[in-house]
Parts: sequence; C-alpha cells; structure tokens
Amino acid sequence: MKKKKKRKVVKKRPKKHIKIKYGRVCIALIILGLTIYLFNQFVKFPIKNIYISGNTILSDQEIIDISGLTNYPSIISTENLTIKKRLEKNVFIKSAKVYKKKLKEVYIEIDENYPIFYDSSLGKTILKDKSKVDVDYTSPLLVNYVPDTIYEEFKNKMSTIDRSILNRISEIKYDPSNVDTERFLLSMNDGNYVYLTLIYFDKINNYVDILKNFENKKGVLYLDSGEYFQVYE
Repeated sequence: MKKKKKRKVVKKRPKKHIKIKYGRVCIALIILGLTIYLFNQFVKFPIKNIYISGNTILSDQEIIDISGLTNYPSIISTENLTIKKRLEKNVFIKSAKVYKKKLKEVYIEIDENYPIFYDSSLGKTILKDKSKVDVDYTSPLLVNYVPDTIYEEFKNKMSTIDRSILNRISEIKYDPSNVDTERFLLSMNDGNYVYLTLIYFDKINNYVDILKNFENKKGVLYLDSGEYFQVYE
C-alpha cells in the first residue's frame, strides 16, 4: 500500500491592523502649516529704513525710485546686486555700494559722476567720465571755444581736479599766450584769478595751501610758470 503524503499545514498569521494616531498627525500638520506661514511672513518682511550717502545731484527720493525701493519691498527678495545694477545705469552715478543690516535696513553709498564744467560753446554739461548731458548743473563755466586739438586733454585734466577745488572755480577761459597755446585763466569764487597750462593743471589742487601765505589778499596766481602770486594794488 502506498503511504499517504503528509500535507504541510501552513498557519495563517493574523493580519496586523495599522493604528493611525490622529493626534500626532494633527500636531505634525499644525507644525508644518505654522512653519510655512512663518517662512512666508519672513520672506515678505518689508524694508523698514533706507539710508543714502554720497549723493548731491540726485535727491534721496530719486535714488530710492531708481533703486526700485519706492514701495519698500521685501528685504529678503530684494537683492543687493539688483539694486546696484539699477543705480549704475544712471548717468550721474559712477558706482554704488549696497548692503543690508538687521534684516530691515538698506544702506546705499553713491560715488557720483558729477559735473566738471559747463561748455557754453556746446550748451552741455561735461561730467567726470567725460560724457555730456543737456542740463546746466552748477559747475565751472567754460566761457569760450577750446580748439579740438587740446579739448580732449583739457577734459582729462579737469576730471583730475579735486571736487572741493572745482566748487571754488567760477569761470574758465581759454587764454593762450605767445609762449603757450595751452594756457587757461580760471576765475575763482573768492575773487582771485589763476593762470594754468595743461601740463601743470594738477597744481590747482594745491590752491588752498598756496594762498595760506596770502590771507585776506586778492590777486592773480600764476601756476603756468612757478607759483607766483601777484597781489592787487
């Protein structure tokens, strides 16, 4: 007789029921929602104060408008580089430095491309980078025509004059002599006159120091040949 094969009995394991802990799930969702809310509020946090320095041509409000900060947008989403690029597109701004403090303050430092003289022959103001604008800003007045052969060099020399000295110059006249065809006469706001040639143009930056030896006296300062001061009689 054949032996009957024993069947292997496999015991079925009872199915495990996963218990959902709704309390913990609710707490996790609340924390997640609160985190998202706080993050959104943080990103939207507006600029509170804007501090501007170095500007004399453009007003503070004009700087703010050019920067795109008129409505005091989010300090997080507003990038320093973006503000800098906007500002430096303006003809009167040579460069700009932008930085933030305390997550609420924006600081803007302007290096101006300021006027160095007004050319009456052209009817234009010449700026430090030698570009031209149609507006007549307060600056030394070039009263007559300067030959093309020396005009570019004249602009280069004017751009090297300290701004504090530029503010002391009222008028500039091209005034060549038999000896020097590159001579200029500068009328100063204090009543003095200064003769300069292009080769010695940088001497005008010493104007204040030179005149310390002639306090309360008016005259003509010859910087085209030495540093001789001729006092008015």
